[in-house]
Amino acid sequence: MNDDKIISLQINRKDFEEVYFSGTSGSLFFSSATKGKTVTTLIVGLILAILFIFKDDFSKEKFGILYFVSFLFLLCVIFLSVAINKVSRWKKEVIAYLKTLENAEIYQIKFNKKIFTVNINNAKETCLWTEFTSAEAGEKFIALEGKYNYMFPQKSMSAADYEILKQAVKKNIK
Repeated sequence: MNDDKIISLQINRKDFEEVYFSGTSGSLFFSSATKGKTVTTLIVGLILAILFIFKDDFSKEKFGILYFVSFLFLLCVIFLSVAINKVSRWKKEVIAYLKTLENAEIYQIKFNKKIFTVNINNAKETCLWTEFTSAEAGEKFIALEGKYNYMFPQKSMSAADYEILKQAVKKNIK
């Protein structure tokens, strides 16, 4: 009658860090959110430096180019700093979350056909499968986004449990 499935996760911070900070996602200047802005800022900065070197060769009419490129550089720096701030805040949130996981004695996932519950030290977050807006179920992790956002590394559970969760995610989130 009760078709609830319970999966206990083994908490190893490195397993979670491998997924969260894979590639350059933890980099302030070269993460996916900041790489383009960093490159653009460097190019505009280089152009501005070249213009400053040759500023003595400009006539008064062409001096506006220097002001315009300076303004573009300032805009690029502002957009880059906003993007870096977002990455920095995300990184701090992830590190704080990983610290709570390290201290957790209980980390379980419980689900059935309708409900999905995550239990961390008896602090339960329950939602319906329909409340998830997207999911990614790959070889290294399963990520769920919606009312709550979750990421479960494959290394934190047995291969059989990972397959069961992967199938449940594919079946219940469309």
